[in-house]
Amino acid sequence: MTQLLRDNGFALVFLNVLLQQLGLPLPVVPTLLLAGSLAATAPDLGLLLALSVLASLSADWLWYRAGRRFGYRVLSTLCKLSINPASCVTATEARFARWGMASLLLAKFIPGFSAVAPPIAGALRMKQSSFLLTSALGGALWAGLALGVGWVLRKQVLAVIAGLESHALLATLVVLAAAALWLAWKLGQRYRFIQRGRIPHATTDELLALLKTRQPLKLIDLRSPGLAAETGLMPGATLTDSDHLLEAVADWPLHEPIITVCACPQDAGAIEAARRLQQAGYLAVKPLRGGHEAWVAASAGLK
Repeated sequence: MTQLLRDNGFALVFLNVLLQQLGLPLPVVPTLLLAGSLAATAPDLGLLLALSVLASLSADWLWYRAGRRFGYRVLSTLCKLSINPASCVTATEARFARWGMASLLLAKFIPGFSAVAPPIAGALRMKQSSFLLTSALGGALWAGLALGVGWVLRKQVLAVIAGLESHALLATLVVLAAAALWLAWKLGQRYRFIQRGRIPHATTDELLALLKTRQPLKLIDLRSPGLAAETGLMPGATLTDSDHLLEAVADWPLHEPIITVCACPQDAGAIEAARRLQQAGYLAVKPLRGGHEAWVAASAGLK
């Protein structure tokens, strides 16, 4: 790696940052640290920073345009690729809405969020010039910090690299063990979610049948306000989020049917909401199987 960076440092840094920001699971901070430590002069360090920002901004702009064109479908796809299905569009957009443009400055420092912040900005129709400026500043802060630490601590970084190279087998085993522990933790999260998701679900046929009767029915739409505005609310649904869930149902009878709906992979948000309501004493709560996407498909068949 050291020799590769010595021979092709600028191209390697650009390619590594670009691919990682496009979503490939490639480590990039170690590359930036090592590249910063190997920079011969301050202008070389400045060029590495410029290339890193250009690569980061290029990837962000592509995701921004995808979000602007395809809306929340891009976010749903990204969330479905996550090992942890509980990470969903609603929670991600809530973070973006809470932090605003500052989220783009901090996105690179938050694992998982950096990949979804640009398409969210596009889906929410953030002004392109503002997005590019904020994204460039965020990329400069992120890459500049890693390159700067490598430059300032270049002796220590190179000493660590030399030590790793002299104990390559041990270093490889440590890295593989750490990766295995991380993967086991993530798979454990997934397993726990699957276990929690094993509760009775409502189907779209059941929902349509209930809507045709006079039986009281309460619908909780857990999608984000932006997504609800884009696709519309379900008939008679109450739009809320997990933080205000119990407030939204405070005056609802405990015995009436309640169906929770989300736009999350594997109905993650709807399942969590249903469990919270069951724990609060509501007796007939079910998440909708397939979420809002299933409802759209079922209701379209009636037209």
